[in-house]
Amino acid sequence: MFEIFGIPSQALFGQLLLGLINGSFYAILSLGLAVIFGLLNIINFTHGAQYMLGAFVAWMLLTYFGIGYWWALILAPVLVAVTGVILERLLISRLYQLDHLYGLLLTFGVALIVQGVLRNHYGISGMPYSIPEELSGAMNLGFMFLPVYRGWVVVASLVVCLGTWFVIEKTRLGAYLRAATENPALVGAFGINVPRMITLTYGFGVALAAFAGVLAAPIYSVNPNMGADLIIVVFAVVVIGGMGSILGAIATGFGLGLVEGLTKVFYPEASSVVIFVIMAIVLLVKPAGLFGRAS
Repeated sequence: MFEIFGIPSQALFGQLLLGLINGSFYAILSLGLAVIFGLLNIINFTHGAQYMLGAFVAWMLLTYFGIGYWWALILAPVLVAVTGVILERLLISRLYQLDHLYGLLLTFGVALIVQGVLRNHYGISGMPYSIPEELSGAMNLGFMFLPVYRGWVVVASLVVCLGTWFVIEKTRLGAYLRAATENPALVGAFGINVPRMITLTYGFGVALAAFAGVLAAPIYSVNPNMGADLIIVVFAVVVIGGMGSILGAIATGFGLGLVEGLTKVFYPEASSVVIFVIMAIVLLVKPAGLFGRAS
């Protein structure tokens, strides 16, 4: 075992891996927030609860119906997205012409209701969710052992994030979505159902959060507070990358995860606040965020 800056390589790379895994969840969740805010102008504080619901639905599918991890990766995001579509149609759609604060307060209240209901029913102790057999074990990379499942989380996150970026930025569907936020009347004149497009966009952002929840279930214990513990950090990531910036959400999510991991190695006391310190500095230097554009 060799040392880097006086630190054993295994410890350093282990923390970098941990930071990369955290960054994977930051990237997917902040991407969902960026999609919803960038295209709908709604600050979706329910995102943490929807991430938690993804993990809970995966756990319920396995516990009550015997449906395993691979099907849960598909079914849980779809089921949680349906609840998001209902929420958007019944409540959020009434707030599009109002100040952003109203959407934030509404989604914050919904998040508290969801967390409270599950906390009363299941308690706050975490429930385990087993790693699928195909992804168990670890690979020897020479300088460290890489758990197969954690490597899968990073790869799956990258694929989903880059695929979402490509669809929104490089396809005709993405062009319609961006145009609908700028001039919905003009887009509607081309025969496109703008309200339905907006609803499906919100549902997709919710599905991203639920997908991250399924990925997180085997790593972290499934409990009603898992989203509340993460959403504040994810909002900081979104602000640093630039509100509504798709590329900013992805790059900043992974980058800040690595920064957090390195901080745990060199200055552990600051690891819980380093992201917020970076946010304060970025807001002072570039209020629109690293990848954002000033309005």
